[in-house]
Amino acid sequence: MATSDLVSTPDSRDPESPGKDPSAPAPDDTTTGAPAGPRPGSRGGSIGGLVVVCAGIAALVAAMLSSLSLTAKLSALGIASAGAVTDYGIPVLRAAGEISAVVAIGSLLLAAFLAPPQRNGILDVDGYRAVRTASVAAIVWAAVALLMIPLQLSEVSGRPFTEAMLPDNALSGIEQVEASRAWLWVAIFAVVLAIGCRLILRWGWTPPLLALSILTLMPLAITGHSGSGGNHDMATNSLVLHLVAASLWAGGLFAVLAHARRKGKYTDVVVRRYSHVATVALIVIAVSGVINALVRVTPSDLFSTTYGWMIVGKAAALVVLAGIGLQQRRVSVRALQRDASARRPLVRLATVEVMVFSATFGLAVALGGAPPPPPGRELSIQEVLLGYTLDGPPTLMRLLFDWRFDLLYGTAAIVIAVVYLLAVRRLRSRGIAWPVGRTIAWLAGAFLLLFTTSSGVGRYTMAMFSVHMGAHMVMSMLVPVLLVLGAPMTLALRALKPAGKDGVPGLREWLLAALHSPVSRFLTHPVVAAVIFVSGFYGLYLTPIFGDIVSTHTGHVLMNLHFLLSGYLFYYVVLGVDPAPRRLEPVTRLGVVMATLPLHAFFGIALMMTDTVMGYDFYHGLNLPWVTDLLRDQQTGGGITWASGELPLLLIMAALGVQWSRSDQRRARQHDRREERDHDAELESYNAMFQELARRDHADDAAQRDGANNPAEDGATRPT
Repeated sequence: MATSDLVSTPDSRDPESPGKDPSAPAPDDTTTGAPAGPRPGSRGGSIGGLVVVCAGIAALVAAMLSSLSLTAKLSALGIASAGAVTDYGIPVLRAAGEISAVVAIGSLLLAAFLAPPQRNGILDVDGYRAVRTASVAAIVWAAVALLMIPLQLSEVSGRPFTEAMLPDNALSGIEQVEASRAWLWVAIFAVVLAIGCRLILRWGWTPPLLALSILTLMPLAITGHSGSGGNHDMATNSLVLHLVAASLWAGGLFAVLAHARRKGKYTDVVVRRYSHVATVALIVIAVSGVINALVRVTPSDLFSTTYGWMIVGKAAALVVLAGIGLQQRRVSVRALQRDASARRPLVRLATVEVMVFSATFGLAVALGGAPPPPPGRELSIQEVLLGYTLDGPPTLMRLLFDWRFDLLYGTAAIVIAVVYLLAVRRLRSRGIAWPVGRTIAWLAGAFLLLFTTSSGVGRYTMAMFSVHMGAHMVMSMLVPVLLVLGAPMTLALRALKPAGKDGVPGLREWLLAALHSPVSRFLTHPVVAAVIFVSGFYGLYLTPIFGDIVSTHTGHVLMNLHFLLSGYLFYYVVLGVDPAPRRLEPVTRLGVVMATLPLHAFFGIALMMTDTVMGYDFYHGLNLPWVTDLLRDQQTGGGITWASGELPLLLIMAALGVQWSRSDQRRARQHDRREERDHDAELESYNAMFQELARRDHADDAAQRDGANNPAEDGATRPT
């Protein structure tokens, strides 16, 4: 990379600020090509001490509250105490580690979406510092995760920590103890995150790193209390939403505070953007927290058990945090709007808020380690494996009306529908028309996503292979087609306000950067998109993968995600409604569709011809009385797969036909306009060419007739 690529161009890109922030950092170091170092007098170094203090607060609260439920926890596990190192080391280390995790998440949030990069795509000094902070936090998070592996083994086995951490015992513990395996994955993800943060300098890599930082929390979300017992699907989904929202809220606050103490540029823009994130996060945390609590306890347990009192305490902490956040909006945000350098109120309130957050995280760690009150009845095999019960075979009425709302995909369906309608309303408020057909297509796709995951279809999807394949076809072949026909990228680019030449890049600029990135150009190659789309069918079902993940709620969540994303990518390329890095002619798109159809048909036939039940242990363990022949149910799923490609194919063919017709009409109009500008010069030239050819033909005919009428003359010219 050339040194000149890393040089920052001083400018004022915030259209809402009266002028350049007087505390803006100096231009980048043109000698080394790296972003500029800290300015004299900046307080960037003290943020590390604050993080250590916050980690200590979280660890102390976690240890104190964990001691209240320690006896009940050991009794629930049926083991003796492994010693004080294990009993108190687990909550202390986990609390400190989670503080490190949220610092990494918040720092990458700031680098990716709160602070703008340089014009050439290189991270600005503020983004560079944030990414380096994330790297250090990820290293700490990885170290904590590695220590938690033998600690979890020590707790489950009742052996002292010094014995559990021996290499042979630790390796066997990873194989046998689910919590140890989860921490191993956390360590792996955190190490990759730390390395990635050390290697990147371009802004385009920060959103993937942010996603990876959130992924480091997911192994913990799908294990423990939420991953087992009745309603574990609701518990897991609500906990995932809860963790993500809390990490973005708390981590973003750490990052904003660090940015303000370092006197970073565009503090008013950073705070304003973070305020929107915090508001959404607060709503998600409140709703998901209530759902998760209702899954685990009854209202009578809230004030009669230690677990219930911890839930009440966490709710009270959330109310306090919401009050501080409201005060931030009233005082700090308004102060920054008046004066972009007025950081003192923000720093003062944010420091108090991060300490309250730290105590709340410690409380959450203690709550996650405490055993919930036992259920008042014995769970059925369906509740243990599925999280819920099925009332009978999947009749039409049950498939249509036996709903169980999916917190992840059901919420996503509602959100994308509402956001789309708001964008259409914004366009119309500007007097810009938007095709009704596109709106209908998008809303139909959102409704199908909601119906497939939250209706009776969603309930039976995990229990029966035939219903699973029907839902698979809808999620991969019908929902993506309708969503692509809604042209969301085009709508977003029209509805979002551009930053302008001197404005701070926002969502519209991020979408354009993603659209024109090398990764996007690679993924939208028709061959790549087709391979990703088709390989999912064969790779998932004709290998042991399906049998390994069919029994887990997480496996079904990931399968649905793959179906949606791979289908959307394929039809995004094939239909070509939205702008894309590659523009394909309609005939090329039609060729790609026709090339993949036989592969889809062959897959359905292969399923119908199989003689081995996939996921036999899981389906046999469910022992559904109306599924007496698992192989027949699997072959029925193959028949559904083979026959279900007709409707999406009709939609695709109709869309390509309309595009082809419109393409011809557009070219005809362009030709007519060109002729009007040139006064039919092209037509006159074309006619003149034919007149010239006719004149030459006439002259040749005349010469031949003259030669035939004067043979002597013709002969006289020949040599003797």
